[in-house]
Amino acid sequence: MSSPTWSGNDDYPQELPISVLGWIRILLRGSVLGGLVFGCLGLLLLIRLIEKPIFGLHRPWTPFITQFVCRSAYVILGIKFKTTGSLMQERGAVVANHSSWLDIFALNARKRIYFVSKSEVAKWPGIGWLAKATGTVFIHRDRKEAKAQKEVFEGRLLAGHKLLFFPEGTSTDAVRVLPFKSTLFAAFFSEELRDALHVQPVTVLYHAPKGQDARFYGWWGDMSFGAHLLKILSAARQGEVELIYHAPLKVSDYTSRKALALACETQVRSGHRLASVV
Repeated sequence: MSSPTWSGNDDYPQELPISVLGWIRILLRGSVLGGLVFGCLGLLLLIRLIEKPIFGLHRPWTPFITQFVCRSAYVILGIKFKTTGSLMQERGAVVANHSSWLDIFALNARKRIYFVSKSEVAKWPGIGWLAKATGTVFIHRDRKEAKAQKEVFEGRLLAGHKLLFFPEGTSTDAVRVLPFKSTLFAAFFSEELRDALHVQPVTVLYHAPKGQDARFYGWWGDMSFGAHLLKILSAARQGEVELIYHAPLKVSDYTSRKALALACETQVRSGHRLASVV
């Protein structure tokens, strides 16, 4: 099953030339952020050499390094970080809307999670290495591999991992939520998992810097990652990312994956509507 990139019907936000001060901010923020990310990646890989033979799929130490990096990233970038709602204590998964590569930092900053990502990401320079090191589950959006992927999901969930995936299947412009695809919810309805799992919906909201396009943090369509990264690093004034953790949904309360996917989508959309009113 293919998963086309969402392009929307609107033009991309206007890209302004980066000023001299902007390039200075890129140099300062970029060097600190790069040093933090790849320095901690080296530390994580060293610890993983001990952690993996002893604990296997379980990772009692390295996720704390990931959390530290992600929390620190927002401090370095100058983006405010806000969360509301309680973290799910039950075994299960987390689902959220997807607007930007910044989502990875935001969602990892508060909760120990393992992302589910399309297989292409594993080949991306830099990002692919980070994803592999932090335990990301890579999937091929192909119906022929659905059974094998379901088994991988079950194994990770039974190991106690909280998997996080984006049911929209693509990123958007940060001002809307696309319909949730139900395919990946199928793993939760296996005989071994259905009665034990919960799913927690999370709304990810981006508040653009004052005076900027509301889609400032959105990364979608044919946007270049490099250009978008430079825009964020160069910004003189930053905005805010907000996470709203909704009440967990018990899988066994739903008759099908489609019903559960719709319930999660409704919760996530409610957070977006609330933000637009405020």
